[in-house]
Amino acid sequence: MNKQLTFSYKDKDYTLEYTKDTIRQMERNGFRPDELAEKPMTMLPDLFAGAFIKHHPTVKRSKVDELYGMMKDKSKLLQTLLEMYAEPVDALMDEGNLEWTPNWQSEEEAD
Repeated sequence: MNKQLTFSYKDKDYTLEYTKDTIRQMERNGFRPDELAEKPMTMLPDLFAGAFIKHHPTVKRSKVDELYGMMKDKSKLLQTLLEMYAEPVDALMDEGNLEWTPNWQSEEEAD
């Protein structure tokens, strides 16, 4: 199971989470984590909004932005969201047990 962040607002519980599928959707919509430092006004709210896709896909962006604006300790929130975001990405890169071999000789091996 992926890491989750939960909070309640006006008697509604929210569960935020990233999965491989939600990250793919975020990327298709233009999200680039490498742009967080240079475009924080765009990317930080987008990172937060992307965490709603799994459990709350019908929540309007205006509501997501309102909730983001009310969050306390945004520095810690950012760290938490980045840790959550990294988990499915790291899982994608995990080593499996299937061996593979290229069917050609690389230029480095030929020299």
